[in-house]
Amino acid sequence: MTSNRESGEGRYDIQLLPENDRLPGILIELKAEKDCTGDDLKKLSELALWQIRDRKYDTELTARGVRTIYAYGVAFSGKQVEVAVEEIKK
Repeated sequence: MTSNRESGEGRYDIQLLPENDRLPGILIELKAEKDCTGDDLKKLSELALWQIRDRKYDTELTARGVRTIYAYGVAFSGKQVEVAVEEIKK
């Protein structure tokens, strides 16, 4: 596991490196906002996913030969949480 390292055009929050390139890699981008609920929280989690794609945070995993990457956008507001996920295949 690595955290807050440069990859692509920015810094991801959390990256889980697989033990071998047949296992998936995982990228997690976290967002926190006060007084955010429902659709706004969902949009925030989708914004986190967009950030993973836009800033090419999968660059390091791809360079290591990882072919499948799961990207998670996690949005928090108080005790509420919304998670958006997508699979990135290389």
